[in-house]
Amino acid sequence: MTNVAVQGRYSESQLRVLIAAALLEVALSCGAEVVEPLSDDLALLESGLDSLGFAILVARLEEDLGWDPFSLSDQPFYPVRFGEFVAFYEANQP
Repeated sequence: MTNVAVQGRYSESQLRVLIAAALLEVALSCGAEVVEPLSDDLALLESGLDSLGFAILVARLEEDLGWDPFSLSDQPFYPVRFGEFVAFYEANQP
């Protein structure tokens, strides 16, 4: 995946596309079937990925984006819905 940040920051729509694509690729590599569409209110636990799949997804996103919002955030956060996951990435950019 290529870095598409404009002036070092990603918009919500850019992040949504990147995260959705990475989630689908991780699901494919793990043999998981992802529930589509990936709407904002979709519960992450119902998306098709298990906890290992999400760990792989976060590692993949760190590799693709160059940062990990869970390390950058001052507050622990456990997103429940896909929209919260995307918003967390947007809010915790370097």
